[in-house]
Amino acid sequence: MAVPEDWMGARPQQPVELHTDRPHAARVYDVLLGGKTNYPADREAARQTLAALPNAAMIARQNRAFMQRVARHLAAEAGIRQFLDIGTGIPTSPNLHEIVQAIAPESRIVYADNDPIVLAHSRALHTSHPAGRTAYIQADLCHPGEILRDRTLCRTLDFSQPVALTLIAVLHWLPAEYDPYAIVRELLDAFAPGSYLALTYVTADFEPAALREVSDTFEAKGSHVNARTKQEVLRFFDGLELADPGLTVVHRWRPDPVDVGADALSDEDIPLYAGLARKS
Repeated sequence: MAVPEDWMGARPQQPVELHTDRPHAARVYDVLLGGKTNYPADREAARQTLAALPNAAMIARQNRAFMQRVARHLAAEAGIRQFLDIGTGIPTSPNLHEIVQAIAPESRIVYADNDPIVLAHSRALHTSHPAGRTAYIQADLCHPGEILRDRTLCRTLDFSQPVALTLIAVLHWLPAEYDPYAIVRELLDAFAPGSYLALTYVTADFEPAALREVSDTFEAKGSHVNARTKQEVLRFFDGLELADPGLTVVHRWRPDPVDVGADALSDEDIPLYAGLARKS
């Protein structure tokens, strides 16, 4: 498999509109994590989210902690050496590639996001271990075929070998006219047996009024949030082998023994489901 020569795997892009006048999921998430790569519209959306859902910052932290745990599991226990992370967001160390390459330096990781600001920061901060490869593509989850045909992706990952597809807190942001189940199926169909799907997804099972208010806030600003029930989230794993403990709230998925704070959280505190499954 040829190794891409273009730095960080990113092709030159035409100038694009950053749309800093409206919130973007990656930048709102950055606000909730205490980051600085965001704009007034993102901070206002985060403020309104916290007003409706006071645990929103904790949800963001627990979501990121899941990403770190599942990345360690995939690299150390499942033996996965290729990762496609869609909706990667603003880089916040430790990033996925740092975790998996600390275990297996030869691992190859492709990050994808549709925010040009994420692209700029990823070019600077998603630097690979010399033995492996870390690339970034500007791509939209709404168009999985374009992701799969991307030149950088195809030159970085070998589709004949297992790939871990990570969709961390991204599917619920898809516009209503797109079918998230079909998108996930199209992506997984391209990957070899032994590949994995890891995802987190927001739910209104516990706090329906608060989630409705959060959704309304983003709808009014031109974004879409679609919460789903546990059974609806389970559909993403149809035909796959769910790893223990199955689909559960994010802080219950193989918590680290030292994460004392997670023990004090109830299921209702973190309305976000998490799961990992293997393609046979």
